[in-house]
Amino acid sequence: MNSMAPLEAGRAAQGCSSAPTVLRQRGQREVFCGLTGIVWLHRKIQDAFFLVVGSRTCAHLIQSAAGVMIFAEPRFATAIMDERDLAGLADANDELDRIVARLVERRPDIKLLFLVGSCPSEVIKLDLARAAARLSKVYSPTLRILNYSGSGIETTFTQGEDACLASLVPELPAEDGAAGQSLLVVGALADVVEDQFRRLFNALGVGPVHFLPPRRSTDLPAAGPRTRFLLAQPFLNDTARALEERGATLLPALFPLGVEGTTAWLKAAADAWGVSDAAFDAAVGAARTRSIAALDKYKDQLGGKRIFFFPDSQLEIPLARFLARELAMQPVEVGTPYLHQQHLAHELPLLPDTTLLSEGQDVERQLDRCHAETPDIVVCGLGLANPLEATGLTTKWSIELLFTPIQGYEQAADLAELFARPLVRRARLEV
Repeated sequence: MNSMAPLEAGRAAQGCSSAPTVLRQRGQREVFCGLTGIVWLHRKIQDAFFLVVGSRTCAHLIQSAAGVMIFAEPRFATAIMDERDLAGLADANDELDRIVARLVERRPDIKLLFLVGSCPSEVIKLDLARAAARLSKVYSPTLRILNYSGSGIETTFTQGEDACLASLVPELPAEDGAAGQSLLVVGALADVVEDQFRRLFNALGVGPVHFLPPRRSTDLPAAGPRTRFLLAQPFLNDTARALEERGATLLPALFPLGVEGTTAWLKAAADAWGVSDAAFDAAVGAARTRSIAALDKYKDQLGGKRIFFFPDSQLEIPLARFLARELAMQPVEVGTPYLHQQHLAHELPLLPDTTLLSEGQDVERQLDRCHAETPDIVVCGLGLANPLEATGLTTKWSIELLFTPIQGYEQAADLAELFARPLVRRARLEV
């Protein structure tokens, strides 16, 4: 079930690029489904509602992941499919129409409704794309209705965000014919991080700058041949492809994790706008210096520690690069669900050449390798964390890295602390 395949030829002779192979795994996987992305997306797009068409299990998953209190008014819900729906005894579209009508009556403030597919709705071949188009005609122009799949069949949980943002791309308005080039930052970022990046871009003279997703669905940015875009997350393959089909141009760069990644990411935009090196250093110098100083206190805690990544979020390779190069950690194995070499072309050469790089998962074999290596810390999904802790290993939940602001200079030390905290907890428990 496992095979060794060559990495892309022609890469620089340093770091992981000197290792000619990547372990490709095609076995049992342990991942959440794309519905989990609703937890951070519904916080970001403030006038959107996410209606999952799925089972009670889908509802329990999202509510558990979000930690929603019973008295809260979250902007997500589940249209429960029961046995009659699965058996084809009920008209699922009639039921969906009824639920959407109730939702619109109760939440008139919603401007964008996502119909989110799940494993059950895909099993019975419920055509949510057609349902979304039909319902949009009913509620337009007050309410826009789109759909995407959050199914966990052959996907990992961060692909829910990718599918959501890709569904927005066709809705983006065309560019103004008289406008110059613009920058689009793609990927859901915490508002505080978005504000920090906007200030830095303004200081650099880069802009106008827009973000996808926007905070409000009525503020969708334009996209076209004069759009340059930066990916803030490494798992947005479908969204990037959709933007490129609109004529937009990707600015390849490291991802904005840590000082090095953030600097390179900002520099990619600065170069596209012709910003000089001196002007760049003047604009980012203070924030970069603060970030370097903030990271110093974690070097003693993390330096030399061995870390093992199970494939889960697709953040694994940029995280391993940050931890190895800025905190002197030793990535033993870096597993990722999917290895998109174009988007990671700047990241891969910076991994230590002693790192085993793996794509996909065969969980039993990977568990065997993990136990044989006895790393100081393991990054994995929730389903593996407790069993690994029971064997004496220290773990970090990979999903926490999506719920927490980690991009940019000001968050670099917070990102380091996420890895230091489990080690500190383990040391206190052993006293």
